[in-house]
Amino acid sequence: MSLQKAWSLKSQTSKGHGASKGKEREQRTLIRFKTTLMNTLMDVLRHRPGWVEVKDEGEWDFYWCDVSWLRENFDHTYMDEHVRISHFRNHYEVARSQGKGIFLFRRLKDIMDWRKGTAGKKVTSVETQATRANVNPSGSHDTRSSDDQKDDIPVENYVAQRYVENPYLIGGRKFDLRVYVLVMSYIPLRAWLYRDGFARFSNTRFTLNSIDDHYVHLTNVAVQKTSPDYHPKKGCKWTLQRFRQYLASKHGPKAVETLFSDMDNIFIKSLQSVQKVIISDKHCFELYGYDILIDQDLKPWLLEVNASPSLTASSQEDYELKTCLLEDTLHVVDMEARLTGKEKRVGGFDLMWNDGPVSREEGPCDLSGMGNFVTNTHLGCINDRKEQLRQLFRSLQVQKKASS
Repeated sequence: MSLQKAWSLKSQTSKGHGASKGKEREQRTLIRFKTTLMNTLMDVLRHRPGWVEVKDEGEWDFYWCDVSWLRENFDHTYMDEHVRISHFRNHYEVARSQGKGIFLFRRLKDIMDWRKGTAGKKVTSVETQATRANVNPSGSHDTRSSDDQKDDIPVENYVAQRYVENPYLIGGRKFDLRVYVLVMSYIPLRAWLYRDGFARFSNTRFTLNSIDDHYVHLTNVAVQKTSPDYHPKKGCKWTLQRFRQYLASKHGPKAVETLFSDMDNIFIKSLQSVQKVIISDKHCFELYGYDILIDQDLKPWLLEVNASPSLTASSQEDYELKTCLLEDTLHVVDMEARLTGKEKRVGGFDLMWNDGPVSREEGPCDLSGMGNFVTNTHLGCINDRKEQLRQLFRSLQVQKKASS
């Protein structure tokens, strides 16, 4: 039984949202939205034409919710056909490592020593607080037997990754890339890649001699902004366009094209790895933030997938990027029902997978040989989103008039 059918059989006590039952993809001029996030997202939603904010228990058509609301209410909420919500029910399947913190160790034994020292304590994520006491903190000797210690330590799951010792450096500093992928469906898989993103740099020159220095090894803004010489206006970011141009000038366009193609494979394969376990529902979409590290051989490494990437701006440039990202996310979600469903580009988003790879070329593509096939991705390329949106919506209006 589908989720939609299951919801329709629930008791009258279940909350319902939306209106005009049975009218799927009907064009709408008034969208009732709800969110609890007071950042760039709220600015975008409030300035969107025809969108009206709903507070408390009011009926809504679009809800950018937090994950706590999802866990408590999703299974007890009826939604009409047009209603959309910002997470899949078990969105965490592709982002299981998120929220537990990042810790660096030199030896495997150090991990067990650290685990004993933190048993029963709350682990603080570096996303919210930078700490320099997480590496090899245990210096005491415990005289209890190993069996007694095992009984005292609660079982938890961790993701262990080998530290990439040869990261690609720019100006002697380590960095990683934040890339945005929008998933509109898992069955079939339909994913969009955003052209813009950024490289996040550490504020301190890279060295392996100080493994316990978070300012050297962790590029998270939440960590770097606590550095004594951090510049709040300048920040530690490059746009992906600037990063791609830099690499092309150093290594040539062909090497850069190969690197970005390898990154495309990371995005798709990570989504395919959880495709069979994700509860795919037509009311849901997900904006993922991918963290990618590049090594000296121009090989990309997946560090983490964030199911709730930060939408809070750290600078004016960051605010403009995230504003455009969110505006284009809403264009693709298409609450107004203006799109035909055949678009391969909407604003800064390019459709890279639609139950199969999407070609840059127009019309049906031949995948038998894959010799001349080029994926429809433009990460780090020029994002002329305003002009593209203007042409897109003008074309849609002409099509609508012609068919009426």
